[in-house]
Amino acid sequence: MKPFNPEQALWETRREFGEHGGVTPSISRSSTFTVMDPAIMPEIFQGLRGLDKGGCFLYSRHFNPTVDVLARYMSAMEGTEFAACTASGMSAISCTLLQLCRSGDHIISSDTIYGGTHALLRELFPEMGITTTFIDPMDTASFEQAILPSTRVIYAETIGNPTLKVADIPALSKLARKRGLTLVIDNTFMPMVVTPAALGADIVISSMTKFINGAGDAIAGVICASRDFIFKLMDLHTGRVMLLGPTMDPRIAYDIIQRLPHLGIRMREHCKRATAIAELLHNMGAPVAYPGLQSHPQHSLIKSMVNPGYCYGGMLTIDCGTKEKAEELMSLLQNKERFGLIAVSLGYYDTLMSCSGSSTSSEIPPEDQSKIGISPGLIRMAIGYTGSLEARLEQIERAVRAVGLAS
Repeated sequence: MKPFNPEQALWETRREFGEHGGVTPSISRSSTFTVMDPAIMPEIFQGLRGLDKGGCFLYSRHFNPTVDVLARYMSAMEGTEFAACTASGMSAISCTLLQLCRSGDHIISSDTIYGGTHALLRELFPEMGITTTFIDPMDTASFEQAILPSTRVIYAETIGNPTLKVADIPALSKLARKRGLTLVIDNTFMPMVVTPAALGADIVISSMTKFINGAGDAIAGVICASRDFIFKLMDLHTGRVMLLGPTMDPRIAYDIIQRLPHLGIRMREHCKRATAIAELLHNMGAPVAYPGLQSHPQHSLIKSMVNPGYCYGGMLTIDCGTKEKAEELMSLLQNKERFGLIAVSLGYYDTLMSCSGSSTSSEIPPEDQSKIGISPGLIRMAIGYTGSLEARLEQIERAVRAVGLAS
């Protein structure tokens, strides 16, 4: 099969111009839209005039012209039929899973996922009668062993947050199809780098807040899936996106549209720098983890899944052992070396770093953190691309040696 090229797919789709011929789409901020023929309005409410039939716009919680341009671009980039944009990554995750599951249903999830997603599955969903079994993503066979008659969904992140364990998407897809389940993959860490739909995922979710937007100034999410599933999400009577209302602001959609053309360029630079820094730390004997290192236990797997022209993502971890040692290293890197910023999130042009156990994974109980490989001193680094690479390598080497993490 010919490798999927997300950049080519993105710009082979129909370009959207402004209403007066502008090279950029117009921002349509209207909350409601005029219907010229009153007989059309009932047809819109009945779903007879959808976007794929050249229908009219009605109300921006339903569909909005600017947001729809972004959705169309994202579906092209991820290789799916349709997409729905949402106000955050968490709203994309929750709406998708609530559309797929009812009270009494069961989800099988990777155990190395974002803390907010873990809390959703472990704490909130059981109140709705939806249960979850958590499985080590490196143990694909255990996913099949965990299947119950009530199982509806297999859920995983392409690269686990923050442990960087790799989900075997082709194997999980094969299992899902064999057992009649839906495979949902969160691809927030790896846009452009990995295309889960091309590997067999049914639904691909991303927090566009991160790498896709890339400027640290917007909160946004996206659900990429089949036409039928997206229209279920937008159904007037039972659609979870429609009725729960995580509506994306058209100004946010416009800003992200403007940043998509250079997403591929940005991701290649994130990957290049993360690889160089990880190799330096590995050669120093520092406790680094990065899927691009041959020492990573799943290096061969991720190598088989990445798109041509990319490396292995912009995320790496350094396990300092203790929270105190991690805080010492981060303080040096930010306040003395000016290597990056102590902040949550990722995909920014500057490097962002945080101690996962006490920040983005703090929703996971300490005993579970230990079980899945999150030590109290695990630093998650989202490598940026500002400054010269040579200077960044010198800065992190000095800091790591100063705190005694080099062999």
